[in-house]
Amino acid sequence: MADISHPAVRGVLQHLNWDRGLEIHHVADLPARGGMGSSSSFTVGLLHALYGLKGQMRTKAQLTEESVYIEQDVLKETVGSQDQTAAAYGGLNHVTFSTNGEILVRPLTLTAERIRELESHLMLFYTGIKRTASDVAQSYVENIEDKRRHLEGLSRLVGEAMETLYSDRDITAFGRLLDQSWRIKRSFSGKVSNTHVDRIYEAAIRAGAIGGKILGAGGGGFMVLFVPPDGQQQVREELKDFIHVPFRFESTGSQIIFYDPEQDFAFLDGERNGRQMQEFRELDSLVP
Repeated sequence: MADISHPAVRGVLQHLNWDRGLEIHHVADLPARGGMGSSSSFTVGLLHALYGLKGQMRTKAQLTEESVYIEQDVLKETVGSQDQTAAAYGGLNHVTFSTNGEILVRPLTLTAERIRELESHLMLFYTGIKRTASDVAQSYVENIEDKRRHLEGLSRLVGEAMETLYSDRDITAFGRLLDQSWRIKRSFSGKVSNTHVDRIYEAAIRAGAIGGKILGAGGGGFMVLFVPPDGQQQVREELKDFIHVPFRFESTGSQIIFYDPEQDFAFLDGERNGRQMQEFRELDSLVP
């Protein structure tokens, strides 16, 4: 295991005590270290796939719990638990992280019309800055008690945002709450933002965005903006030097999308493997 350079691969294989040959191919649509939860998504996906190869299925809660354990305890990374939860569950959820480690996930039961309305007001841009989330997160988990007032403020904004989405209020109120949350988050550490990120955000606001934030720990990566549909062309023109990434909400979370049962023979042990192979040969001989 020690000679595997990819930390998530090493951590998952170590967690599962994997002792068979394995070939892994990984394809991603977005760059790593962008605040999109890509590293945790990889961990959840790989863990899910390998359990499938072992003939086992895990619930979304189990995938979340084990992925958090791998990243925090096996790999000793300074990361939270939200990315693993989002990757495993998918969809729009209200997530509560308890001090005892319990993670409670409540789906937002919004109408399809309200979800489409929210989706149509969001834009995603890549700032071009790559950063390691754990480095940024480490800077604001230090002296976390001193930031309790800010954390309580963010918690209140979550409640207000949910009330806005569930009501018939103008959805632009959600954009203003997003702006408030970004300003609170910037106060956590000097690494959360920088002059480059600030210039992008300010340019977007001047062009018509109501709010937004850097995704993930901060410091760079992707920025989401809340922009009324009739103002999005102007924002695209203002941020023409940055990649605009259209997106839609996803509701299913981690999935196994391909499974070939004939490959199971490679993952059966010793006597059981030989017995099943013999049974299949006998069955095959009966087929005309």
